[in-house]
Amino acid sequence: MNNLDAIYDFILNELRKLSMTENFYFKPIQPKLSDLELIGINISAEYLSVDSEYQLFRYLKNSKLKGLIERSVYNRRKRKLFYPMENVRKLMVAKFNEVGTAFIVDSMPLEICKNSRANRSKICKENEFSFPSRGYCASQSSYYYGYKLHAVCSVSGIFQSFDISTASIHDIHFLKDIKHQMNNCTLLGDRGYLSANVQIDLFNYANIKLETPMRSNQKNYKKQSYLFMKSRKRIETLFSQLCDQFKIRNNYAKSFNGFKTRVLSKITALTFIQFVNVFVFNRKMNNIKISIV
Repeated sequence: MNNLDAIYDFILNELRKLSMTENFYFKPIQPKLSDLELIGINISAEYLSVDSEYQLFRYLKNSKLKGLIERSVYNRRKRKLFYPMENVRKLMVAKFNEVGTAFIVDSMPLEICKNSRANRSKICKENEFSFPSRGYCASQSSYYYGYKLHAVCSVSGIFQSFDISTASIHDIHFLKDIKHQMNNCTLLGDRGYLSANVQIDLFNYANIKLETPMRSNQKNYKKQSYLFMKSRKRIETLFSQLCDQFKIRNNYAKSFNGFKTRVLSKITALTFIQFVNVFVFNRKMNNIKISIV
């Protein structure tokens, strides 16, 4: 891949403007690549839609990064950098300085294998708390085996926070964490978040107004405002971009640590492209399929 070096240099340069340090944890032997450089490689791979480490290292053999890191070391260090990478993503989010009072919450399924293989699958089963499970996706009218990505984004399309749960966990439980992270805002959700008790709890605890469309058979039914329905489509577009360009539904991870790092890498890469669109190139933020060099 001829432009890998140029893309990597550009991404690393922008990351260095954000981060005050190159390394985030102690290493007894100083590696050839710093932690920030490794994050730069990771984001470069996601931007180029390089979906497997095997394919990535074939490209690295023809770049200036040849021989600087082994694949096993890259994999191990990348998993250790989950929280530093999330901090880098939050630094980019903070630069947008969005003080809006409306946010959107939604979830999407993350299948790790087909239902027929679920009983004998050993993927992500190293710890009991992270065992995958079977769940139902209402939008696709189908059952799946794996996890569920819960996310909150701004109306303009910036992921503010996200979490991963097993597929069997209902969407409404994610809101129990949201009330500790946000306050004094309006949260737009679909019918999966419809609950009078949760609405009252969010409002009393953090002054969060939960807006969801009512079911047609509910008492005192009132159609949701068109503006709310239109705004809620923004997060669905982001999920589609994660599936299309960043291939978030393709899973090659064998452990849960690897799986969650893989998901974070794709969200960080998406946020990075939005960041440079606004602060470097002065163009539309959500034009994701666009050249950065």
